[in-house]
Amino acid sequence: MAQLANIEQMEAYTEAVKSGLYAKKSGLVGKYDNVRRYWEDEITRRFLRPHLWRLIRRSQAMMRRVRILDLGCGSADGYELLAGIRQRDSDLNDVEVDLLTPENLGLYKGVDLNEDLLEQARTIYGDNPKMVFEQADFTEGLPLGENEKPYDLYFASFGTCSHHNDDETLIHLLSDIAERVESYCIIVCDWIGRYSYEWQTLWTNDLAENRNMDYVVSYIYDKEEREDRRDELQHIYLRLICRQEAEGIVSEASQRADVEIKPLAFFDRSVFTGRHMDTAEYNPHAQPIRHGVNSLHEANQRTDLNLALVNYVPKAGFDFINDYLEHLQMCWNTLVIYVDELLRTYDEAHNDLASELPPIPASYPKPLREMMERMRKVIAGVGWLGIGLPRENIIEPQLGYALRHLIMDLQQGRGCGHGLVGIFEVDKE
Repeated sequence: MAQLANIEQMEAYTEAVKSGLYAKKSGLVGKYDNVRRYWEDEITRRFLRPHLWRLIRRSQAMMRRVRILDLGCGSADGYELLAGIRQRDSDLNDVEVDLLTPENLGLYKGVDLNEDLLEQARTIYGDNPKMVFEQADFTEGLPLGENEKPYDLYFASFGTCSHHNDDETLIHLLSDIAERVESYCIIVCDWIGRYSYEWQTLWTNDLAENRNMDYVVSYIYDKEEREDRRDELQHIYLRLICRQEAEGIVSEASQRADVEIKPLAFFDRSVFTGRHMDTAEYNPHAQPIRHGVNSLHEANQRTDLNLALVNYVPKAGFDFINDYLEHLQMCWNTLVIYVDELLRTYDEAHNDLASELPPIPASYPKPLREMMERMRKVIAGVGWLGIGLPRENIIEPQLGYALRHLIMDLQQGRGCGHGLVGIFEVDKE
């Protein structure tokens, strides 16, 4: 009997392992690494927040709840991104308030071509009657039934729009959306950025060249396993886009629908931290900066800050990109070096910063000056703690957030990051 009981207990452990709940979680690698959760999702949320807030208030004024169509929903990653948008950044005594709540969500419909991902989404959210998932290929047109009501938010995330290898299919989709709108909607398009430093070898001044890239999904493995699995790696053909091309696509869709699709914002996501920075698949000069930033946000792990320094190598003939990335690199590295200097000169005996710190030059860009001052206060405020690994668990994550702030404030929305995101509106009123 005891042996049988032991066998049954072992089977329980086996089931737990199969469920994935016993997997060792790490933010250093994988689809949902720290950069994905603390940078990419949050950057998209910040830029989308004012537009989603206005959309929700508009719907409430009309006594309606918001309807969302997620194009290329995968396992409902888009819903989770939207549900994480907050009305504001909370004060210390506030409770965070989500912008999208069960009370103001009328329907979320996710469509995707991959049935396995849809099944995963149904497993997670299938009990929610406001969430439905359907298989459809949105490159063949807008996946709406003949009598289906239009939506308030048409949302695409994480390079989904780059699955339109031929611009004609995306033009057709956007014009369909514009024609079906009754009064107002927001459209979010997400492409792969043409001028990301990750694939500098693919840069071209002739936009008719290198329109689609052979995107290899190698980043989910470490270097050794990546090479061992080289023949097994998945390849996806994705459209590379810069802002000029995106504006042309949207303009053509507007003309065909005879309805204005108005650009509200463009932003670059994952400048210097795209997934293929670590693989160097498309740029021999790429450094594993994403790994360094992942390490900054990893609990109980101390980061060699030299791993977070960017050494941008310019490409001749692309001065407009080189100037921007050179400027961004200098700001990034200045902040990292400043923090490293503060840590090295911290006075352990007196639990305080070194008595004489050089002033922050007034000529530095405002976001950089603000983040340098912020990090000085952080280190002065927690350096004395001792217990709980203050460098690993407070100072380094705050450096990560400060670098993220630089990226958000200095980005130009031109297609210089892993992702280029455009936010548009259709207003028939």
